[in-house]
Amino acid sequence: MKEDPSTVQVHGQLALTLLAVDPVGLGGLHLRARAGPVRDMFCAPIKTLFPKARRITPSISDLQLFGGVDIGETLTRGKIAYAQGLLETPTPLVFTMAERCEPGLAARLAQSLDSGVGHALILLDEGAEDDEIAPTTLTERLAFRVDLEGLRHVELAHLVISQADVIKARAHLADIEIPEDVPAALAVAAVRFGILSLRAPLIALATARANAALNNRKTVNEDDLQIAVQLVYAHRATQMPVEEETDEPEDNANPDDTPDTQSPDQDESELTLPDDLLIEAVKAVLPFDVLAMLAGNGRVKSATGSGGAGQKKRGNRRGRPLPSRAGRLDGGNRIDLVATLRAAVPWQTIRRKQNPERTGVLIRSSDIHVKVFQEVSDRLVIFAVDASGSSAVARLSEAKGAVELMLADAYARRDHVALIAFRGEGAELILSPTRSLVQTKRRLAGLPGGGGTPLASGLKAAAELAQRARAQGLSPSIAVLTDGRANVPLPGKTGRAAANEDAQAMARHVRALNIPSAMIDTSVRPHRDLRTLCDVMSAKYIPLPRADAKALSHAIETALGE
Repeated sequence: MKEDPSTVQVHGQLALTLLAVDPVGLGGLHLRARAGPVRDMFCAPIKTLFPKARRITPSISDLQLFGGVDIGETLTRGKIAYAQGLLETPTPLVFTMAERCEPGLAARLAQSLDSGVGHALILLDEGAEDDEIAPTTLTERLAFRVDLEGLRHVELAHLVISQADVIKARAHLADIEIPEDVPAALAVAAVRFGILSLRAPLIALATARANAALNNRKTVNEDDLQIAVQLVYAHRATQMPVEEETDEPEDNANPDDTPDTQSPDQDESELTLPDDLLIEAVKAVLPFDVLAMLAGNGRVKSATGSGGAGQKKRGNRRGRPLPSRAGRLDGGNRIDLVATLRAAVPWQTIRRKQNPERTGVLIRSSDIHVKVFQEVSDRLVIFAVDASGSSAVARLSEAKGAVELMLADAYARRDHVALIAFRGEGAELILSPTRSLVQTKRRLAGLPGGGGTPLASGLKAAAELAQRARAQGLSPSIAVLTDGRANVPLPGKTGRAAANEDAQAMARHVRALNIPSAMIDTSVRPHRDLRTLCDVMSAKYIPLPRADAKALSHAIETALGE
């Protein structure tokens, strides 16, 4: 169940307004939404609230951010000229495609936010998968998070808050008084929700103060605190609060002995907060499914799902550009001319005096910078299926369905699949690595079954295929579907003991190759030998005695995607 659209919209617009009131204390907003009319309408007030906002992308250079030597002007004037960076003055930044932000850029932006200069950062996160998300280095420094997934254009509306009200609240912000018990109450509420970072209570306090200023109040009250914890704590919660046991009052207790909730002499400026006031405020805005997840498991699963993408590799030829690095021209690198000139220009005066007879820009080997690219390789999931014995038909049917389900999303997820069946005396490659759904269905239609269980042969064939795939630039992973009862050794040996030894040896081989793997146990009862084999192989053990194709596909994606 998704959060009510009107609640998302109102909280999101209020978060933008509060950010305009106190950009230093709140840091920014993380907006999770795909590009489209819904996001455009939500972001429309940014032009009014942040008229000097500048847009940046993951490809922005350090020169644009921090300033430095301007190569073009330097060469034109014949002397060093410096360019001003965006971060030299307080500037609201709108970061598009934030899910592609590299760790280095995230760290530099985080330092700018921590400097207290007055930057505000609005992250436009367009990630489609759970693992495509803006860096935690930035999001933990931003007060708010808004997710527009599932919202329609007709469900959005804008808050009626004038720019004059925002300017007035900003001027009034420093005069807001905070009751003494408020910081402790916010810290306790954060701990009860499993929020261990000290930033969260500080940000919540700044949110409450900004809301009080926006409503022309002199002191933070309960309404301000409830809004603050809803906007700041709800998306940061990692556990449900444990209900504290309270002693029941005795039946014969004198009612006159019960203390009053508020003393007549109590100062009106003091704020008495019930223990569960802030807790219930956060619970009220948690989506139902997240609330159930937190209550049942105690932790929210981190966003490390399988997006289907393979390993990230650095190279010098193709892929997403990364910041250039110092290097040398060895025939395999590509020179970054601009970065090289930027490194050489500051030294021209000294070098000209040392070499007055030379003309042009004087470049040394230490100035050379080479281009660096990040390439994401395609992923290959190798199914090694036990096609032996009386249960072969059921296992093969499950494997066929899982392969077809995974291939249905192959084009979007960059997945390839391959299928190895092991039975009788050895293993056979039934389906070579492919993304073709038509070819897969044709090859799976006549998949045979029956015979012994040569588990070692299946693991060996899968490891060999994985090595070949890795050499071709793919990122292989192995999913083994079996009941774990190896009874056929590698050629040249006989007996069940030899079969188990060979399976252990092949498991160690897969582990040595550092190939992500999962073992799906299809036996009626979990098999101890197979669990032991998983430990040797460093594979994830998944008991699924009655799994259908959909459950099998989901289990493999979860196990191999982490």
